[in-house]
Amino acid sequence: MNYREAMEYVEELQQYGSVLGLDTMRELCARLGNPQNQLKFVHIAGTNGKGSTLAYISTVLQTAGYRVGRYISPTIRDYRERFQVNGRMITQVAFCKYLEVVKEASEAMVSEGFPHPTPFETDTAAAFLFFVDKKCDVVVLETGLGGSLDATNVISTTVAAVFTSISMDHMAVLGDSLEQIALAKAGIIKDKCYVISVKQQPEVTKVLRQAALLRKAKFFTADITRVKHVKYGLTKQHFSYDKYKNLEITMPGQFQIENAVAAVEALTALARCGYPVPEDKLRKGLAETKWQGRFDVIGKKPLFIADGAHNEDASMKLAQSIRFYFTNKRIIYIMGVLKDKEYDKVIRNTYELAEHIITVTPPVRDRALHAYDLAQAVREYHDSVTVADSIQEAVEIAYLLAGLDKDTVIIAFGSLSYLGELMDVVEHRDTIRRDSHGRFEEG
Repeated sequence: MNYREAMEYVEELQQYGSVLGLDTMRELCARLGNPQNQLKFVHIAGTNGKGSTLAYISTVLQTAGYRVGRYISPTIRDYRERFQVNGRMITQVAFCKYLEVVKEASEAMVSEGFPHPTPFETDTAAAFLFFVDKKCDVVVLETGLGGSLDATNVISTTVAAVFTSISMDHMAVLGDSLEQIALAKAGIIKDKCYVISVKQQPEVTKVLRQAALLRKAKFFTADITRVKHVKYGLTKQHFSYDKYKNLEITMPGQFQIENAVAAVEALTALARCGYPVPEDKLRKGLAETKWQGRFDVIGKKPLFIADGAHNEDASMKLAQSIRFYFTNKRIIYIMGVLKDKEYDKVIRNTYELAEHIITVTPPVRDRALHAYDLAQAVREYHDSVTVADSIQEAVEIAYLLAGLDKDTVIIAFGSLSYLGELMDVVEHRDTIRRDSHGRFEEG
């Protein structure tokens, strides 16, 4: 199997969709020798903030000298981003190697009457093989959907279960109340592991605490109310938390303080499990953490922000950050969403801050909401809307509307699925612009 064939196989797998449940995953892993049992995990669940929190934890551990696996989804620019060791994604050769092993096991399962593994189950099994071969000290693992029945929950060697902000999302699958959603996510808690959660709604905290008690797991809260001396910024932010004074992070967005605090609490727990991190390494790791697509500054003159706000809670946080950082600025939006998300709530939470809204169609088969349909939904609230035929056209329209006004900010948000292409378009445009001014030559 070469890389082209591997990606064709990945495309073929889409027909198997997404199926919650662990039976197929357990059978697949058993046929592969249960590689997950040879690893130790930090398992992360939540509605928003999982990726950023994973990035903080894994970067600090790597800075402290550990070999750290990262498993994330969805990705932004390259499919292989979901498989990383010490921040480097899997090579094409290695990806083909592990995918072929999983493919053979999957075909054997089907021949014996088992269901074919889903794309996410396939990826997760390949990731376990990769991390074992790379002799990872610890793997920071992001759930796909929910927790208890998520394919990642086939693991049993969790040392820390981390919960980021839990809110309403995927209700058709996880339940239509916060308690039901929290209960589904609480399924990642394993016997006697450490449990770390950001400050949640009371009903969520109750569910998580009860689940931890049943598992005899130690529960800790990463309490944002204990944060002091906060200095916000678009390039650097500072805060103090408990014994740590003047910590620095370089990811913008008010919500990143909470994600960083969750990481600090998780790292404190990991130190009790045999993964100590010196304070200077913790500080260095936090400051060096990067994560694409989360209130990410991807262009300047005018300022261009990309953010994966695709549900109600994330859109509220995005609006909060826009009001905080860009008071009295002229705002232009690019929006692209999936039709199975509560996009009407996303619109309602954000529309009033924009002067103009451009809609795009994300490149996701079957699930994408067409730009025209999104524009129709936006027009229920906002009368200045443009439908773009492509992501490139959306970027060009946004720059034309912005002109040379230094007080204009372009913000692209919604589904992460289109942000990678958008970033490429913005970077290519900036390269050409710098070339034309004689300040930069490509290559």
